Amino acid sequence: MALEIIQNIVFERKNFCDKGLTKGEYEGCRFNICDFSGSDLSNITFIDCEFEDCNLSMTKVRNTSLKTVQFKNCKLLGLNFGECNSFLLSLYFENSLLNLATFYKLKLKGTRFKNCNLQETDFTETDLTLAVFDNCDLERAIFDRTILEKADFRTSWHYSIDPTVNRIKKARFSKEGLAGLLDKYDIRIE
Repeated sequence: MALEIIQNIVFERKNFCDKGLTKGEYEGCRFNICDFSGSDLSNITFIDCEFEDCNLSMTKVRNTSLKTVQFKNCKLLGLNFGECNSFLLSLYFENSLLNLATFYKLKLKGTRFKNCNLQETDFTETDLTLAVFDNCDLERAIFDRTILEKADFRTSWHYSIDPTVNRIKKARFSKEGLAGLLDKYDIRIE
């Protein structure tokens, strides 16, 4: 049975909570002000798609393909991106809430997080080489065996990154943010 291919469609003000989204491949589609909260998007492919002002909180994404997908002004609370299909995974986040999201073991090289709330987000064993955290709140975000080489944290805050268990070579931090690299030592910087 061939999956349906949906191209260049704009979905506006749709509620997918109960019925869900038709299984298939979505290419060049836009989802504006749609509610997916708690729904199941497993085994669906999104290519060059944009989600704007959408609620995807607690959505299931097991084996979901996200190939060059943008999320703008979205709620993605508790989303487990670690369950997504990692082949050609490419994401962009702007003005979005990603609290309690998980990116466990994903390769997110060059991913950009702009004006995002990433409180308690799990980046354990994630490759964030060249990632940019532009004006993001990373309070209690988890960085454990994370690759942060050449990542940019200069305009972000509340992060706590242990340089002894994470790879941070050539990562960029502001002078004000250096305390986030020394948290484990329980010292006072004045």
